[in-house]
Amino acid sequence: MAIHPARRIWTTLEPLHDVVYFGAGVKEAGTAVGLRGYWQTYFAFRAAPLGAVGPAAVLATFAGFHRSMVTRALPDAWTRATPETCLTARSAIATELLRGAGAGAAECARAVELLAPVQRAADPTGRPLFAANAALPLPADPVAALWQLATALREHRGDGHVAALVGAGVTGRQALVLQAAAGKTPVSVIRPARGVSEREWADAVDELRAAGLVSGEPDGPTLTGSGSALLQRVERVTDEAAWNGALAALPSDAATELTTSLAPLVDAVQREIVPAVSPVGLRRE
Repeated sequence: MAIHPARRIWTTLEPLHDVVYFGAGVKEAGTAVGLRGYWQTYFAFRAAPLGAVGPAAVLATFAGFHRSMVTRALPDAWTRATPETCLTARSAIATELLRGAGAGAAECARAVELLAPVQRAADPTGRPLFAANAALPLPADPVAALWQLATALREHRGDGHVAALVGAGVTGRQALVLQAAAGKTPVSVIRPARGVSEREWADAVDELRAAGLVSGEPDGPTLTGSGSALLQRVERVTDEAAWNGALAALPSDAATELTTSLAPLVDAVQREIVPAVSPVGLRRE
C-alpha cells in the first residue's frame, strides 16, 4: 500500500522534533533555567509557545496525559522559568543535539527554504499548538530554524490527529490503549509515560472491549477488526488533514528532495538519540 505523502514527511520531521524529548542533556537544559526534573521540563518546553498556560490548556492540547502528571508540573514551572526562557533553552538544546547528530548548515538551510512557505500557508484553524509555534520568530541559524519548522509542522499534524480522535469518539486515554493494541507502543512503555494507573488503564480497556474495538487482557490488548478499521480511519483523516491543511503547498519534487536530503540526519537521530520504541509510536524500520 502506498504511503500517504503527509505520512512520509511526518516520518522525516518527527524524529528531528523528538530530540528535545529524548536527547542527552534535555533535563539538564531545563534544570539550568530553574525547572524541576524531566517532566516539568517536558511540559514547560512544549507548552512555552502558548505562554504561561495552566494544566487545563495542556490537558486539552497534549491529549492522553493524566491530570496529576500535568498538575505536578504546571503552573509551578512558570514560577521557576518564564516561557521565553524555556523557548530559548529548548531551541538551544535541540540545535545542539541535531548538530551533534551531523546536521549541516547547507542541507538545513535548503530544508528551511522548502518548509518555511509551507508553514506560512498552513491553515491554523483548530490547531493551537501549531499556531503558537508558527508565530515564533524563525531563528537565523539554519539548524535551529529547521528544528523550529519541524516542530511547528509536527504539532500541526498532532492537532489534526487529536481532532480526528475526537471526531471518532475516542478519548485521550482510549487512544493510548488503541496505540498499544495496534502494536505501536508496548503497554509497559505508554502507560507509565502518560501517568495512567493500572486500574485506569484496565477501565479504558474495558470501555473499548465493550465497544467491540479491542480484545484481550489489559497488559496485552489487541485490535478487533472494528478497532483496526476505526484506527485506520483516524490515521487516514490525520494524513489528509495534514496534507490539505499544510503540506500540499510542497510540490511533489520538493517533498522528495526534502525527505531524501534529510534522510542521513534522520537516520543518525534515530540511531543515536530517539529510542527504537517510545511513547511517540513511530517505530524504527
